[in-house]
Amino acid sequence: MIALIVAFSINRVIGNKGIIPWKIKGEQKRFKELTTGNVVIMGRRSYEEIGKPLPNRTTIVISNTKKFLAVNCMTATSLSEALKMAEGRDVYITGGSQLYKESIGLVDNMYITLIDENVEGDTFFPQFKEKDFNIQVDERFEGEIPYTYLTYSRRTLPCVKGTQSNS
Repeated sequence: MIALIVAFSINRVIGNKGIIPWKIKGEQKRFKELTTGNVVIMGRRSYEEIGKPLPNRTTIVISNTKKFLAVNCMTATSLSEALKMAEGRDVYITGGSQLYKESIGLVDNMYITLIDENVEGDTFFPQFKEKDFNIQVDERFEGEIPYTYLTYSRRTLPCVKGTQSNS
């Protein structure tokens, strides 16, 4: 399974000046639950923001300019190379924006935390075809900044004999 996991605001912001622009107690619980024991793939800047490999996960950092090597952490130069390195394991694409854009067409599921607020930022989650996915509301959280856990599962289109559809 290839999935992506992201939190974005209603105006699609995922970052501002290299950091996540909100602090919401408990908001990252699902991230930890889903990714623990699996492979996370992230871009160099996302990795540098975190500053270390995530515990109890295999971290693959995509970078053409730096090599990251630590316990359960390695570097790939492309998404396709990272996916080959993770072959046979569940994979979660964890950002940033360019990696999300590159991976949306490949993922089976998208685990989205929708932050119910317009947030100032300079980095955005890319547009995608919602019609390509079934959408499930998993859980809603009220509070100072409300948010909702959503799961987008790719719809499988029936193949007509003699043709193949990838859209």
